[in-house]
Amino acid sequence: MARLGWFVVTGAGEGIMEAAHLGAGAEHSIGVNILLPFEQSDNTVMAGNPRLIHTKYFFTRKLLFLKESSGVALFPGGFGTMDEAFEVLTLLQTGKTHPFPVVLVDEPGGTYWTTWRRFLEEGLLGRGLISVEDLSLFRITADVDDAVREIQRFYRVFHSARYVGKDLAIRVREPLEPAALRALAGDFRDLLAEGGMIQTEALPEEAEEPEIAGLPRIVFRFNNRSFGRLRQLIDRLNGEFER
Repeated sequence: MARLGWFVVTGAGEGIMEAAHLGAGAEHSIGVNILLPFEQSDNTVMAGNPRLIHTKYFFTRKLLFLKESSGVALFPGGFGTMDEAFEVLTLLQTGKTHPFPVVLVDEPGGTYWTTWRRFLEEGLLGRGLISVEDLSLFRITADVDDAVREIQRFYRVFHSARYVGKDLAIRVREPLEPAALRALAGDFRDLLAEGGMIQTEALPEEAEEPEIAGLPRIVFRFNNRSFGRLRQLIDRLNGEFER
C-alpha cells in the first residue's frame, strides 16, 4: 500500500501491527497506541516516530483510526479486533462515516472470518437484526494481494460522496453514459426518497473543494437508510469501467 502512495495506520503495537509498519516503512506509517494497565510497548518502527499518538481511551483511538481513513483491513484477533470490526460496520451501516472499503484478511486456509460471517448470517441476519445488503459492507479474503486490489477497486470510479442540502452527491472519476445512468437509476430506485438520478457538474455548494471541481457528480435524494445498498451502488459504478 505504501508503494501505491498510502499511509498505513495501526495501533502501533507488536505482531501484525508491527508487520504492517515494517512493510510500509517509517515514512508511511502512523501509529495510535493506547495506554493500558499493563505495558504495551510501541513497535520498533513507531518508537520515537513523530506520527505516533498515545490515547487513554479506546473510543478516542477508534475515532483517530477512522476519521481520515480511506480503507480498513482487519486481521484475526481478540475482543479488540471484534470491537473495531463492529464499530466500523456500525458506522458504515448507519451512515455516520463516509463510505470506504473494509477487507477482512485471513491466513491462507484460515476460517476466522468465514466463521465470523456465519455468525452474522445465522445469529443476526437469520433473526432479522441486519439486512442482507449489510453483508456488502465488507469483503473476506485470504490473499493479501486480493485485499490490496479490493481497496484499489473501491476507488476505480468512485471518488467520494457528500450531502448537499437533502441531496447526496457522488463524485466519480469517469462520466456515465446516459444509458448506464438510466440503468443505474432503475436498478437502485429503492435508494431514492423521491425524484430520480442526474449526472451533473460540481454543485455551487461544493466550491470549497476546487481540487475536485472537474469530477462529474451523480446526484439524487437518498433515503438515508439503505447504506448497504449504497455500497452495492458504488460497486456497480466501479464495475462499469471494468468491461
